[in-house]
Amino acid sequence: MITPRADMVEEEHSGTDAGGDGPIRSEPIGTERLVLVPLLAEHAGEMAAVLSDPELHAFIGGSPATPGELRSRYERLVAGSPDPGVSWHNWVIRLRGEECLAGTVQATVGTGENGRVAEVAWVVGTPWQGRGIATEAARGLVAWLRRQPVRSVVAHIHPGHRASAAVASAAGLAPTDRWQDGEVRWELEIGG
Repeated sequence: MITPRADMVEEEHSGTDAGGDGPIRSEPIGTERLVLVPLLAEHAGEMAAVLSDPELHAFIGGSPATPGELRSRYERLVAGSPDPGVSWHNWVIRLRGEECLAGTVQATVGTGENGRVAEVAWVVGTPWQGRGIATEAARGLVAWLRRQPVRSVVAHIHPGHRASAAVASAAGLAPTDRWQDGEVRWELEIGG
């Protein structure tokens, strides 16, 4: 399980970016076992069940959202960032063989010192953990970001969250000596 930082949860969006080198549009991303499907408000009911384990909040705080709360959040997030230079991209993780949702991945794209930076996060529901789903989804997301006008990928991971660190490493990110809100900054330069 990899969990997004608390402030990134409110930055989820399946959208576009008006800043930088032109818009980045969310689109389905396929991997061997998964389809990353752009987030819709209609995913809230199933995702509330996927994210219902309180243990998923151990590193980010809070508690599981009800279907109604999650639907309201998804409606706000799908509406997009109020900052035209920031785009929110979110996907639900759909398992091909099981035809069910298993988690989410997200990328918040904004402008950094050297160009566009994508801050990424992921979470996989407890019943699907330990099967490599988070790793496959994160790799798929990073592969998609490599095709976008993005220079670097960043994740913030709690130092005690070994599973998150393993997924970040498998997706090509490496820890830095920089910290934010008690989490280690991981980075990957991809060009763009």
